[in-house]
Amino acid sequence: MLIKKVSLAFLAAAISSPCNGFSASNKPKQTSRTSIFANSGLDTDPILPSFSTKEEYTSYLQNAGRLPEGFAVGTASGTFVSVEAPALGPLPIKATVIHLTEGPSDSWGAVFTGNRFPGCPVKVGRSRLSEGHPVQALVINNKVSNVCPGGDGVAAAESVCEAVATKLNLPKGATSVIPSSTGVIGWRLPAKELAEDVVPLAIEALQKDSAYAAAEAIMTTDRYPKLRSKTLSDGVRIVGVAKGAGMIEPNMATMLGYIMTDATIEKSKLQDMLTEACNRSFNSISVDGDESTSDTVVAIASNLKPLSSEDELKNALCEICEGLSADLVRNGEGTGHVIRVNISNFPGSEYDARRMGRHLVNSPLVKCAISGNDPNTGRIAGAIGSFMGKFFPEKSVDNMSLTLGGRTIFNNGKFVLEGDAVEKELSAHMSDAQLGEHDDFPKHQKFVEIGIDFGGSGSNVVVIGSDLTQEYVVVNADYRS
Repeated sequence: MLIKKVSLAFLAAAISSPCNGFSASNKPKQTSRTSIFANSGLDTDPILPSFSTKEEYTSYLQNAGRLPEGFAVGTASGTFVSVEAPALGPLPIKATVIHLTEGPSDSWGAVFTGNRFPGCPVKVGRSRLSEGHPVQALVINNKVSNVCPGGDGVAAAESVCEAVATKLNLPKGATSVIPSSTGVIGWRLPAKELAEDVVPLAIEALQKDSAYAAAEAIMTTDRYPKLRSKTLSDGVRIVGVAKGAGMIEPNMATMLGYIMTDATIEKSKLQDMLTEACNRSFNSISVDGDESTSDTVVAIASNLKPLSSEDELKNALCEICEGLSADLVRNGEGTGHVIRVNISNFPGSEYDARRMGRHLVNSPLVKCAISGNDPNTGRIAGAIGSFMGKFFPEKSVDNMSLTLGGRTIFNNGKFVLEGDAVEKELSAHMSDAQLGEHDDFPKHQKFVEIGIDFGGSGSNVVVIGSDLTQEYVVVNADYRS
């Protein structure tokens, strides 16, 4: 039976499963660096440790990036001149190829953007999914997103797939290749340069050791690569990489994610697991409220190892997606603080609770206050009240309470703020969670913690967002060059 394409705009939220969404713990584990680099480095921690240098972070991911059985990854760089902006001269472009070395697999699933102007690679991927084609390779390029280009973008994407299939001698041809593109919207894909120059080099560079090269090559404005891994009790391995820094707002974000496992799993079950995992992770984050045209998450299984527990794989997939999505926000363009909103007893569905959480973290006033370590708590209450007034005017907020950094700041319809000591405590909480806007590695995993409890009973979700800094404006004012 064919699996229909899944748009994250219509994912069901109220699903009972072991996948419970982001952890709302206020105390990230700060593992000793000595123990990190002395151990085997087989898997990433669910909460990454602190790092003091870029080299430590890179080594940590490289040690944890071992590929599952049946996968190979290759990357290469090249140049092109944009037809739309030739004055910019030769521009860099990278291609990444993920190859299933033991043959095509029917066990794959995907989730795509809900944007009504999807990129041409998204159109191709949706077609592959709906038609039930087996997959043996993925090809990803950065710099150009191939969205609504002047030429035939679908044909351009297909020509790159054909180049991959020919070079790898794939038995199912180009239909067993999934394309993805990220970068400038509106530009034509430099298909000739990719197909004839960059992709062949990427295939020549294929190796079966680590996924780290792919995590690095798919970046655009990302400041550092994102990779998560997990080994199950039966030896099954799952590894995921993702990119994304701006236009981060479901459904899904300007983000690409690729999850590889050597588990033996049915196609329909893997699709269901991926759908739920994305709903509870990538659909619960926001950096700037802009929904991308290119979002793609693909999970694919080589079926080379027997799976003893589907629940364990499901939990691992959730852990990978939750970790990657939090990494995306922490690495957001110009991010200085990561905001974690823990919503309890929302008087509606989980879907609507996430909408409210994203409304809060997307508020420019809230973002700017947090950027400046200013505990302007009225902005938080104002954003919540605005959402409830627009969308749930009949629901009571009389029993709502708010916390910031674990301290109650609002209860029974009134603020609870007494004196300078509280002001300093709240500001210090924000300052402690601050990141460097130009950091090329994540120094810590701390959050600005906001708690919203409506009292009674209802939906419980966690939403992650970021502040708004001058660096975000600088990056996006200069993006194409």
